Amino acid sequence: MTDVMKGLYEVVQDRRDHPQEGSYTCYLFEKGIDKILKKVGEECSEVIIAAKNRKNDDTAEEICDLIYHLLVMMAEQDIPLEQVEEILEARRQKIGNLKQFHESDHNT
Repeated sequence: MTDVMKGLYEVVQDRRDHPQEGSYTCYLFEKGIDKILKKVGEECSEVIIAAKNRKNDDTAEEICDLIYHLLVMMAEQDIPLEQVEEILEARRQKIGNLKQFHESDHNT
């Protein structure tokens, strides 16, 4: 993962472990997983809408919002960034998995 993402994840974990008054991240942790997941869903929808409207600057902004909220969710669930990195690396190395992709796509 990028240094920026690692740094942001460290800040998110620090806010979880050492709450600071007035911090939006701390607010999310205080409200709990339902609020965090609601924000993930909202941001995902906003990415879709911005991309559909072909507004690249808006799409990039919304992707950043989504990534941030995903990092908060990961920290709340104790999912290390390295675990995601390992999975992505394994997927990067896969070739010819189109049939499995389409089968899993129909099951969702």
